[in-house]
Amino acid sequence: MGSQPNVPRVAVLGAGYWGVNHIRNYSELGALAVVCDTNKASLDDISARHPGVPTEIDLDRVLADNSIHGVVIATPAETHYTLARRVIDARKHLLVEKPLALNVDEGQRLVDLAAARGVTLMVGHLLEYHPAVLRLAELIKSGELGELRYIYSSRLNLGKVRREENILWSFAPHDIAIILRLTGQMPVRVSATGGAYLQPAIADVTVTSLEFGSGIRAHIFVSWLHPYKEQRLVVIGSRRMAVFDDVRADDKLVVYDQGVDFIEGRPVARKSGGVPQALPALEPLRRQSQVFLDSIANSTEPITDGPSGVRVLRVLDAAERSLALAGIPAELDRDPDLTSPIQPSAQPLNR
Repeated sequence: MGSQPNVPRVAVLGAGYWGVNHIRNYSELGALAVVCDTNKASLDDISARHPGVPTEIDLDRVLADNSIHGVVIATPAETHYTLARRVIDARKHLLVEKPLALNVDEGQRLVDLAAARGVTLMVGHLLEYHPAVLRLAELIKSGELGELRYIYSSRLNLGKVRREENILWSFAPHDIAIILRLTGQMPVRVSATGGAYLQPAIADVTVTSLEFGSGIRAHIFVSWLHPYKEQRLVVIGSRRMAVFDDVRADDKLVVYDQGVDFIEGRPVARKSGGVPQALPALEPLRRQSQVFLDSIANSTEPITDGPSGVRVLRVLDAAERSLALAGIPAELDRDPDLTSPIQPSAQPLNR
């Protein structure tokens, strides 16, 4: 589908493994202006899949096109900072896949540059747009789960093994973003341990613990060296518990009216069956894509804005420092810009 009137025109930079999904979405939304990649074979494949979609090898020509309003960067993580700077300098609105950059300083520079250029900077923390995560935020905000106590996440699979970044930076940004959103806080202390089994100094498996000043704890288990796929988030409240299992085809979010009650001073487990939550059948990437287009058209800030990307980088940085010290906890810097509560994405987006 070609570009539609009054819909912002978007260029997708990167036609590889994940870029093809962005290309599909923006094409179906009538917003795809051009696909840019340095690999001609990848562009030929896009032309075969999407006849009539313009392709381009030269990024400078894309950035010089005044009819293009926004750019999506879906390239390897080590290229994000350099490419993002070029896009923002060209005064194009930008959605960059996670992680925003590979260190905190570069991420903050992108946030500052976007503000100076007056453009939207959005980060592809995709799962913050997942209907199950939005519903979880509603349950927490309404008090349905009671006082939030503990969050556990696991993101496990066999491959895709990367050589430029470890498993922490490849898989954990999704879970960190969700945990920060659901708690509405930044952790005060982070510890991480792991192992490098396939390539020297590149961790394949990590377990990261987050401690929050409120007493909430969370931990994140990620691995690309695992016999089966698992993508699960468990949220423990004082009243109820919830499980988000993204591998399931249906009933992805189930709430359990379970806990421990004290009867005459003695702890008694309260158990019951789970209640699946009704969720809209909307692809998270489609929701994210529409939010990016709306942000361009209406000059609104997405929930996964540049500062949210920097928050995730700060946690990753602390985890990396702890990992290098065999699990010795790392304190997070007390940045005054990041101490205010993170607004929960409790209200579903009506797209």
